[in-house]
Amino acid sequence: MSPKEVLDYAKKHDAVMVDLKFMDFPGMWQHFQVPISELEEDSFEDGYGFDGSSIRGWQPIHASDMLVIPDPATAVMDPFTQYPTLSLICNIYDPITHEAYTRDPRNIARKCEAYIKSSGLADTAFIGPEAEFFIFDDVRFDTDAQHGFYYVDSIEGTWNTGRDEKPNLAYKPRHKEGYFPVAPTDKFNDIRTEMVLEMQKLGIAVEAQHHEVATAGQAEIDMRFAPLLKMSDQLMWFKYIIKNVAVKHGKTVTFMPKPVFQDNGSGMHT
Repeated sequence: MSPKEVLDYAKKHDAVMVDLKFMDFPGMWQHFQVPISELEEDSFEDGYGFDGSSIRGWQPIHASDMLVIPDPATAVMDPFTQYPTLSLICNIYDPITHEAYTRDPRNIARKCEAYIKSSGLADTAFIGPEAEFFIFDDVRFDTDAQHGFYYVDSIEGTWNTGRDEKPNLAYKPRHKEGYFPVAPTDKFNDIRTEMVLEMQKLGIAVEAQHHEVATAGQAEIDMRFAPLLKMSDQLMWFKYIIKNVAVKHGKTVTFMPKPVFQDNGSGMHT
């Protein structure tokens, strides 16, 4: 989309707010919002100021001013906000030199794509990550002067075969036996399907979804490969959608590599 097309798109969908998303150095999405009246065609050149010293690993406090400049090609309506909200993924720039910020992961991806093309290695590179995750019902952790612990639980957890669930209906996959079971052993099929449908609404091509090997709700949703920058944006939407759909159903998702002892961990085959 062009900036004008973004404004028309926002008007068509009655957007009242604009959500400006960007990735921090460790790879987490950050965001802030402005009223739709604050989004103009010039905004895609001038950007919006923010405090770069409050973002992990970025600016010192004496040089904290940074700019987010939205990419009009990323415009979609956010599927999880209560009020109609236009979502834009942003690039980070220095407000003085107006140069792309070297610690912005999205800028690094753009530079990688430019190098691949300029070096003659290829016209483009296609990336296809498979990000596995767990869907939990309860997560607790704490550390203090006299203790430290973490605790995760799932209705599917094999350790819950003897729990009084009034009634306990069993169908809990044992360690390393969670790959491809049908319902009722696979208790999260419909949640994963909802995740897929939300992704498709945003134009993300999905090839498959299924239960993974581990007990306790390990899952995988496979996106179709895409060029690096596009896939990087899609992977951020992927995690955002999965976590928000899970919370909607009273669940919580983690992409941690090994939350359950003695069972398969979660990887991101690429």
